[in-house]
Amino acid sequence: MRREGYIDKIIYRNETNGYTVLSVITDETADDSEIFVGYMEGAAEGLWITAEGETVDHPQYDEQFQVTSYELRMPEDTDSMERYLGSGAIKGIGPVLAMNIMKRFGRDAFRIMEFEPERLAEIKGISERKAREIGIRFHETQDVRQAMMYLGKYGINAHLALKIYNTYGNRLYRVLEENPYQLADDIAGIGFKFADAVARQAGIGLDSEFRIRSAILYTLNQSGSLGHTFLPKDVLIRKVSAFLAPEGSDPFAYDYGEAIECQLTGLQLERKIILKEFDGMVAVYGSVPYYKELDTARMLRELNLTYDISEKEVEAVLDRIETTSGPVLDDLQRTAVYRAATSGLLVITGGPGTGKTTVINSIIRYFEQEGLELRLAAPTGRAAKRMTEATGYEAQTIHRLLELNGGIEGEQDYRFERNAQNPLEADVVIIDEMSMVDIYLAHALLQAIVAGTHLILVGDVNQLPSVGAGNVLKDIIASGVFPVIELSTVYRQEQDSDIIMNAHRINRGEYPVMDNKSRDFFLLPRTNAKAVLEEVGRLVSTKMPNYVQAKPYEIQVLTPMRQGELGVEQLNRRLQEILNSASPDKREYEAHHTLFREGDKVMQIKNNYKLEWAIRDPSGYFEVEKGMGIFNGDIGIIQSIDHYAEEITVCMEDEKTVVYGFKMLDELELAYAITIHKAQGSEYPAVILPVLTGPRVLLHRNLLYTAITRAKKCVVIVGNGYKIHEMVDNADEQKRYSGLKQAIVETDMNERKRDEATENTTDH
Repeated sequence: MRREGYIDKIIYRNETNGYTVLSVITDETADDSEIFVGYMEGAAEGLWITAEGETVDHPQYDEQFQVTSYELRMPEDTDSMERYLGSGAIKGIGPVLAMNIMKRFGRDAFRIMEFEPERLAEIKGISERKAREIGIRFHETQDVRQAMMYLGKYGINAHLALKIYNTYGNRLYRVLEENPYQLADDIAGIGFKFADAVARQAGIGLDSEFRIRSAILYTLNQSGSLGHTFLPKDVLIRKVSAFLAPEGSDPFAYDYGEAIECQLTGLQLERKIILKEFDGMVAVYGSVPYYKELDTARMLRELNLTYDISEKEVEAVLDRIETTSGPVLDDLQRTAVYRAATSGLLVITGGPGTGKTTVINSIIRYFEQEGLELRLAAPTGRAAKRMTEATGYEAQTIHRLLELNGGIEGEQDYRFERNAQNPLEADVVIIDEMSMVDIYLAHALLQAIVAGTHLILVGDVNQLPSVGAGNVLKDIIASGVFPVIELSTVYRQEQDSDIIMNAHRINRGEYPVMDNKSRDFFLLPRTNAKAVLEEVGRLVSTKMPNYVQAKPYEIQVLTPMRQGELGVEQLNRRLQEILNSASPDKREYEAHHTLFREGDKVMQIKNNYKLEWAIRDPSGYFEVEKGMGIFNGDIGIIQSIDHYAEEITVCMEDEKTVVYGFKMLDELELAYAITIHKAQGSEYPAVILPVLTGPRVLLHRNLLYTAITRAKKCVVIVGNGYKIHEMVDNADEQKRYSGLKQAIVETDMNERKRDEATENTTDH
């Protein structure tokens, strides 16, 4: 459906995302106006708008025209021209000046402003300098509008078109004609597929060198989202070749191998990629992850100092701690405290119930006795909260410890105020849940820690690896360069927990005991997806809250899969019906195939360093604290949905209130059920695990182990017990390519050689 007319008034505009509400005088309705709503960058009062869309009945604001695409044209009659000039569309011109310009030049005003702006000085109050400035700004608005219309022909929406214009200015025409793939390199949010679609329309060939280069860089970038810091060369060539094949064709019918090799050489010369040989392969890195790994290895090595403290001194302090308040430690736990005191860098690893918390508490008490300044942190808010509760010592997220700043436009989206130039003021830094830390966060953390600081990394190496790129904890341990304490004894007070005992059985490759004689570990056999869904619904809504003394929203359903009958999406739809059913007093909004409703449990699914939050007092009127940064895995409840402002307000578990524009809802999803990967670092009163069928690559031992160790009081498996046995038998984790171990070993070897050379020189 098409509507067109003059924009009479801008009723509302969201300057962040361009969402606009317009009053438009259409040719069909004479002097009456219609309400146009949508993302309409560049719209200004007085412009002629031609829009495609549909008429919708808004639940609060009656009938509106929902704009899907539009074109803007300069007005031609004097009244509309004056309205446009007086609307503020051109900086420096207000209603009074607009009226004077139109009185002096009439319908010739726009031509004067474009080609003879100096003549504006004929009007009282306009100097020659201001006249020239108005001419420049008039040109700029014309350029923006022309660019928006040009980019619209490629199917690029107005919001993205403005980002492209702001990046390139009038160079954008040359970029789109010569190398549209540059969009993917230069503009956040544009990937290869989008740039490739634009290139197809621009007539760029399938074998274009720009296309092949962009596909290589895109494939490496995408591999990072799968946890890799590099790809073996043969794997990369295979993936890029399949990626370059036209959609719907046989990917093996096109041989891009030679062309890819050629572009790899060029990209290497430009230092955009790094090729490195080790472990019998050629690893292809993007330049950023390569230097992150190399620099991380160097900083770890610099922290790896040894302090001359006798064991008797440490034992004496521990004896005093045990006598006054601390638990009695076994020999290995006492050794862990001694190694923490004498090492610049120490890794402590172990499964559930092996005393990691006891050791951390004793290490904290030891360093407190020594009068040292401690800082505790974990990767997520949930993990930091658990750390605080377990130690009685304030813990923060790593991002907050490093004083995250929402960032600056340009090269990076965020920055940490604590860094090499402004390091942490601490003698001891303890990081929990280290298995969740990727190479980028590890690098940022190490930059803020100076040599001489005790760094203690704690984590369960058998948990799933980080969501981000790298295998940091596992690589640090595997390098053999740093002291590692591995706790393995399950203590008496934990032996009554079948959750913990079964976790260790699974880790050893043994089947968990599922005879339902336990108080905290159950199997409810079900043979089909419908029966599983019904049972999960009953457990969450009525059975488990009473059993573990928790609210239904605190019970977490974990699943290995996103898709399928028992995937995240289907489970969330069912649980939403049960726990937060539709009601006339609950507003809703649908986005990205998800229906959001006031009262829903939702989760942030990507790191957003610029998203603002506020903590309010109990009345809700005053901000007690505010900041920036909401992170992958943060969970909250939808407080309100405002259709007019196009915003959803969410209260996170740590009482942070966050406002999401409707265009940002790709960052949120329902969280009644979440994937096991998303549950890392979290702990819930009870975990419900539906398992019936699924691909072998998703159903493995490591995933099962992680799932059941998320539960504090109870685990209920619903479905097929034999599938649980298959998961235990399947010890094959998805291969993750990372080179930190190699970088550490090489750095350590080089440093040792340098030290030996220095000693020999000194001797001579």
